[in-house]
Amino acid sequence: MKKSLFIIIAGLFLLPFTTEAFSGQQGCGGDCMDCHKLEKKDAEAIVKKLAPNATVKEIKLAPVKSLWQIDVDADGKQGSVYIDFSRKYLIGQIIPIDALGKPAAQRKVEFSKLPLKEAVVLGSKKAQKKVAVFSDPDCPYCRKLHEEMKQVMSKRKDIAFYLFLHPLPMHKDSYKKAQAILCNKSVELTDDAFSGKAVPEPTCGNEHLEKLIALAKELEFNGTPTLIREDGTVLGGYLPADKLIEWIDGK
Repeated sequence: MKKSLFIIIAGLFLLPFTTEAFSGQQGCGGDCMDCHKLEKKDAEAIVKKLAPNATVKEIKLAPVKSLWQIDVDADGKQGSVYIDFSRKYLIGQIIPIDALGKPAAQRKVEFSKLPLKEAVVLGSKKAQKKVAVFSDPDCPYCRKLHEEMKQVMSKRKDIAFYLFLHPLPMHKDSYKKAQAILCNKSVELTDDAFSGKAVPEPTCGNEHLEKLIALAKELEFNGTPTLIREDGTVLGGYLPADKLIEWIDGK
């Protein structure tokens, strides 16, 4: 599977999905492609409803039966989405259940090399403990995490979050929202964006945002939210406030 800036991890945009999509169908006992076909033009027509600039690079069977994996390129950024055989549902990602709420393979990065001055700071800059968060204002689980982070800060004044905006191409409005936030690094505007409120148009260029997107690519962070604590440990996904505190404390 191609690496991507917009493979959505731990709760990115996920459209409703039920077994009704497969009612009346027989399971694949052999090669599913003997019975099911999806032409490139048909897949592209579906994907473009979500990302108008996207093009389909490859169509193949997904790791989960009864789904197509559609490898997509959107403005030079590559990733995958999934479409069920009935063509009624588009799914943003497939996540192994065993991986939920766990550090991303105990991966570590050098926290000291993160450009914290480029981030939007939530909490006190003098806080003893710092956590970097790569997040997208239109990612549902990023929004949930944002509320949990506020709860953490209300309980622990020694914790601050350094927010690195990482808009995913599959969320067509998130780029401008992230750009608008970075124009003045407003915490109030950040809260508005992550609560789903309208935000004004950007008043500055996109150079700052493009640097953050390039940073996420360099770190191979393909989804949001992605957190890094000061020892460099990476966590992909959302945690409730109490569990988030435990993780930050290294428990």
